[in-house]
Amino acid sequence: MRTDERAAPAAPAPAAGLRERKKRRTRDALLRAALRLFISQGYERTTVDEITDAVGVSQRTFFRYFANKEEVVFAVQDLVESHFVAELHARPAAEGPLGAMRGAVLAAWDTVEEALSEVVTVDLYMRSYRLIESTPALLAVHLRRSTELEERISRLIAARECLDVDADPRPRVAVAAFCGVMRVTGRLWGQGEDSSVEAIRRLTEAYLDRIGPALAASWREAP
Repeated sequence: MRTDERAAPAAPAPAAGLRERKKRRTRDALLRAALRLFISQGYERTTVDEITDAVGVSQRTFFRYFANKEEVVFAVQDLVESHFVAELHARPAAEGPLGAMRGAVLAAWDTVEEALSEVVTVDLYMRSYRLIESTPALLAVHLRRSTELEERISRLIAARECLDVDADPRPRVAVAAFCGVMRVTGRLWGQGEDSSVEAIRRLTEAYLDRIGPALAASWREAP
């Protein structure tokens, strides 16, 4: 083929990349504006119009990225949960199930700022987490989502241990104990005065370290 007969080159990739970055910036701006409004004036009292006005876009733009307000609230929660799952995948194979989950959740809290840095600040995320814990409608959704996450983790733990999750109850039992601690520490942290990452990490570590003793045959000392 002669040089002048060669096919024209494809359109340059940077244009498509620029559009994607613009869409990401718009989505993140809506997310941040919504969370700030939910925290400052309440989830139920905040309207989609107020969120779009804060960003300077239309309702149509909002619904292009989010199905409803609930989806906005849990968008960052999804990111944090995915961060935990990634940490769990990375745990050493020699660790037992509870040790791997403990290590993963503590590592996730240690690096949560890095995981969130391009979307929201850690402070905004922590305040939105407290909003979920203190809003009955959101807490109900959170508990339902937690059940779905629990099953996902159970299957991951079963795969780590080369077990059939539907034939061997141990993965689900271990994950139920772990996720129960997560729910308790989340609630207690939400009721406390210290809303920092360090506070929930300390509480989580302390409670996880008591799973073994709490499941012992007897809590009473022999006479």
